[in-house]
Amino acid sequence: MSRRVILYIAMSLDGYIAKDEGNIDFLNKVDVPGEDYGYEDFQRNVDTVIWGRKTYDKLLSFNIPFPHKDKKCFVLSRNQKGKNEDVEFYGGGLKELISKLKSQKGMDIYCDGGGEAVFGLLKEKLIDRMIVSVIPYLVGKGVRLFKDGRPEQDIELIKSVAYPSGLVQLWYEVK
Repeated sequence: MSRRVILYIAMSLDGYIAKDEGNIDFLNKVDVPGEDYGYEDFQRNVDTVIWGRKTYDKLLSFNIPFPHKDKKCFVLSRNQKGKNEDVEFYGGGLKELISKLKSQKGMDIYCDGGGEAVFGLLKEKLIDRMIVSVIPYLVGKGVRLFKDGRPEQDIELIKSVAYPSGLVQLWYEVK
């Protein structure tokens, strides 16, 4: 089976992945001890992670150990170059990056956001599957998951799971 690019992300019911200034505290609304909404199982099937630079910076602000030491991690950035012990900064074309990754042996490729990274991947029609966890909260304004200006794409619902916390997880295959 060939490698897939999978978007695994959470958004508010009104379509936001963050409030202004990158605040994501609304995600805590569905924090339940012992519940990871399938994240650990998902992680077992990926060996590569793609982030936008703002999402990577947000992760660093949490002052926690880097969560993907066992994976190849790319941070999309127009300004930062090179690599550090955890990530490689990438400023080239997304088609080239995804084509290179898919030509290599490996597991699935995980896109963890943010809005610009998702927009770029959707614009080039590079996402194969979307797993979107909908948080029962209306943010009102902020960073939209699906920005205007991307091409139309046909998707098929392959699975949905409703959790007691109110989170609903939707799995879509991109046709």
